[in-house]
Amino acid sequence: MNDATRTALQSRPSGAAPTKAELRRWRQYLADERAEARVYRELAQRRPEGPEREILEALAEAEGRHESHWLELLGDDVGKPRRADIRTRMLAVLARRFGSVFVLALMQRAEARSPYEQDADATPAMAADERIHGEVVRALAARGRSRLSGTFRAAVFGANDGLVSNLALVLGIGATGVAPGVVLATGIAGLLAGALSMGAGEFVSVRSQRELLAASTPDPEAHTAVPRLDVDANELALIYRARGMSEEEAEVKAADVFGGLTTATSAIRIQRAGDAGLTAPEITTTGDPEEHEEIGTAWQAALSSFCFFASGAIIPVLPYLFGLTGLTAVIVASALVGLALLGTGAVVGLLSGGPPLRRALRQLAIGFGAAAVTYVLGLIFGAAGI
Repeated sequence: MNDATRTALQSRPSGAAPTKAELRRWRQYLADERAEARVYRELAQRRPEGPEREILEALAEAEGRHESHWLELLGDDVGKPRRADIRTRMLAVLARRFGSVFVLALMQRAEARSPYEQDADATPAMAADERIHGEVVRALAARGRSRLSGTFRAAVFGANDGLVSNLALVLGIGATGVAPGVVLATGIAGLLAGALSMGAGEFVSVRSQRELLAASTPDPEAHTAVPRLDVDANELALIYRARGMSEEEAEVKAADVFGGLTTATSAIRIQRAGDAGLTAPEITTTGDPEEHEEIGTAWQAALSSFCFFASGAIIPVLPYLFGLTGLTAVIVASALVGLALLGTGAVVGLLSGGPPLRRALRQLAIGFGAAAVTYVLGLIFGAAGI
């Protein structure tokens, strides 16, 4: 029995046996700790050998220490193994099947909800562990979020834009009382106009960003000029100052470069200049703007934005494509878009580390709010005969 558990037992009234409620609570804690350890082990197994796997395995071991605490408190009253709460069981299934950043985000929230700080039967060390675990998982989840491709983020936000804008457009036009064919044509036009606008905007944005990066990229061949510089009068130190070094640091760096030069051959001089620190990789990884792969190409970004927006914008149009009209079409379109908004909102919540349900409901409220405004305006314009 460890010291923390012994202290917890000693703090109980002398000779007092655990109540049934306490035993139930301890057994539930035990089941939850076991389940959380399984989640971390499942996540670790899906990682290659490396720091992340080691961190997750260490978290599983820590949950094992907490499990031991509850086992010692229960003693002979462990009883039949209980099932963990539904949330933790679902996390274990997700970790086993996917092992994604979404599971880490949910585990981050699970650690933050730990009841140990308010439970006298849990030790202060366990409460502190849970808080630290939350920060560890937060950091792992943040690393996972940063590795998510920009394309995935664009998919979520682009689809959401298409959902809201085209639902508002379709409901607004439909409320004026025009023929269903007009509503359908308007929805298709809104889909194409929005998707083309998104694609064009993304093309210009990415192309401009790549051009700016290319303009800021130093010449990868600049190091070849070093051996030919005048040792007594040159601007080599200015390069380092322009990169952020202080004047003194730049002078020392430039002196080191020249200190490594010899007069043997130009090739040797260039090699030693490279050894001293002025090499093409130090200046930049490339001078070619087409190599900025983390940004993607302008055409890829444009096509992705077009498709993502269109995938959302098509949903409000579906009821009219299948021949529904009037209030029935409005209800079906709103229901379909509502489900999609809940999904995109939950994903955004997970990506941002916020509560998925709250973000989903917020997304639903924003989307339906915009649609309601245009629907009311359509009713007003329709009644006025505009």
